[in-house]
Amino acid sequence: MRVAVLDLCVWLPEYQSDQAKFGEVLAAWAVRGLPETEFTVIDVVEGDPLPAPADFDGYILSGSDKGVYDQTPWMQPLKDFLVAAKAAGKPLFGVCFGHQLMAEVFGGKAEKVGPPEVGVRAFDIDGQTATGHVWHQDQVTQVPPGAQVIGSADYCPVAALAYDFPAMSVQFHPEYAPDYVSTFLRRSRGKVLPEDMTDKAVAELDASDVSGDLFAKQAGDFFRAAWGAS
Repeated sequence: MRVAVLDLCVWLPEYQSDQAKFGEVLAAWAVRGLPETEFTVIDVVEGDPLPAPADFDGYILSGSDKGVYDQTPWMQPLKDFLVAAKAAGKPLFGVCFGHQLMAEVFGGKAEKVGPPEVGVRAFDIDGQTATGHVWHQDQVTQVPPGAQVIGSADYCPVAALAYDFPAMSVQFHPEYAPDYVSTFLRRSRGKVLPEDMTDKAVAELDASDVSGDLFAKQAGDFFRAAWGAS
């Protein structure tokens, strides 16, 4: 099977010149749950054209520095793509912004709810507690029709969704390693986030014991079920 990772986040070489781009990090995480699958990264924000839904067997949407309410050249085409991919029965998996955008497109709502949440947070996922890395200030505030909340946190009631068609999404970043985020935060201290917020997040990340396999098995099982594989 072939899965496309749609990279929707601007990579900042002044801080990340020796780091993998977001889509590459997401693909490296996803292959842990789907080792038999071929992944292709499509850098949407850098101008790579969106594929036709039939070009791949499934799609993963990354986080982004944008919100669903922003006007960008790629935003509306991506929304249209999601509608077409759903109609084609292609499984969709969203992370952070991808989670929010899918909710918005499929009848829910996402919006800015407060200051940025950056660092490590605890989530209840199907009745079990898991910690994950986060960086967001937007959240899904209205659950789409037919979707079920399968993950939540005290500060984020809609932290993971399973839809009544082949789609699933999470607000946290299962693909992030602690040093990937903390390195960026240290290098950009005071430029991307306030210094006090940066220092607090770095301390949380330095103490993080988040598993690199976080939610990878669930994502892999989701795609296999959508493909009718065991």
